[in-house]
Amino acid sequence: MTAAPERTDRHTDGDVLEDVLEVAREQVLERGEGLTEEQVLRVLQLPDERVSDLLALAHEVRMRWCGPEVEVEGIVSLKTGGCPEDCHFCSQSGQFPSPVRSAWLDVPGLVRAARQTAETGATEFCIVAAVRGPDARLLSQVREGIAAIRADGNDIQIACSLGMLTQAQVDELVEMGVHRYNHNLETARSHFPQVVTTHSWEERWDTLRMVRDAGMEVCCGGIIGMGETLEQRAEFAVQLASLSPDEVPMNFLIPNPGTPYENYPVVEGPDALRAVGAFRLALPRTILRFAGGRELTFGDLGAKQGMLGGINAIIVGNYLTNLGRPAAQDLEMLDDLKMPIKALSQTL
Repeated sequence: MTAAPERTDRHTDGDVLEDVLEVAREQVLERGEGLTEEQVLRVLQLPDERVSDLLALAHEVRMRWCGPEVEVEGIVSLKTGGCPEDCHFCSQSGQFPSPVRSAWLDVPGLVRAARQTAETGATEFCIVAAVRGPDARLLSQVREGIAAIRADGNDIQIACSLGMLTQAQVDELVEMGVHRYNHNLETARSHFPQVVTTHSWEERWDTLRMVRDAGMEVCCGGIIGMGETLEQRAEFAVQLASLSPDEVPMNFLIPNPGTPYENYPVVEGPDALRAVGAFRLALPRTILRFAGGRELTFGDLGAKQGMLGGINAIIVGNYLTNLGRPAAQDLEMLDDLKMPIKALSQTL
């Protein structure tokens, strides 16, 4: 009997390469070393018929290096809309004619949102504000809100996403007991100037460095589908890996009305799944969280494929200005997939 031919990849110039998933099996699954930028690009270029192989390997990597548990998080917007920055994907920018208007959530509303989040079984509650960076009023309200959440008997872990920080603000958040700080790099460094012009990628990086050095966990991800090339998606994955984040939220562009990206196409399901698998192979030990846009991009079936393709965390309920799925539906999905939810006691 003739042996089956060894599976290989090919560059467009005809050079034969060793199969990238076989390389990943030894490099990532066995040794826990993330893929290089060139290797991530080859994963992103895999044909549709190999996506199931990619997702199966990514799931093995997740189980090997992260375990079976899924971290569940809820988010709430403390300050919505009116942001001075021009992030082209964001309906909260005051520079675009989106329907979102500026609004503040009061402290009792924050306490209710935290209580409702904890009741879903979530271990993380993230307080978000649409600002360039926090002023004294905002930090005071965050401090008051955290104190009120604790006074309510809620011991859920509290994260914040308040834009770019100074060292003094980082220190203040640590003193408040903030567990994790989210500040997304959004996209590859080479693509960032096409997405945002009012601040730089480097300014975001500096905030993340200070957060890491202060001992808070780092949550940093971005959005797939903002006109970046596959090469830039690979660049982004490896730049994130170099930061060694504790968590990477994977968002998929929602073409929000009134933003410069309102007519951008939704990311196709196979491309989104390739991105999920590729990011897992680039970040084998990191919490990889399904975030905004997954409902639009994947639907129910695709979401399950993603959860079985390397994702090990999920945001439940609504997002900042977009509706998500009811939390009960996501919790039912996790139950169907026999994926245990990380217990709060294990995060404290």
